Amino acid sequence: MDMGIESTYAWPRGATPSDMVRLEAWLAGHGWEVDPTVYMAGAGGAAVQVRRIGAGWADGEAGLLILPAETVEWDGSRMRIASTAGQGTPGARSR
Repeated sequence: MDMGIESTYAWPRGATPSDMVRLEAWLAGHGWEVDPTVYMAGAGGAAVQVRRIGAGWADGEAGLLILPAETVEWDGSRMRIASTAGQGTPGARSR
């Protein structure tokens, strides 16, 4: 599987509105969206909850929470937080 630029997105610390626009465009290309009902801000910047386009809590799909400085990976069927070499199990947080 090609894990090039199209399949990963690095959500930066201190994300700006233009970072959000880029994230939304990247997600839409994979059939996902930012959940507008969830917003969290912290010292490192905003965390965003993402979900499949059109999915809702009633559908039983929780989506995925992306924290500042995390890289999201699209594996062809789902989103997950990309693992860092030597830390944890790949796909441990995936939807």
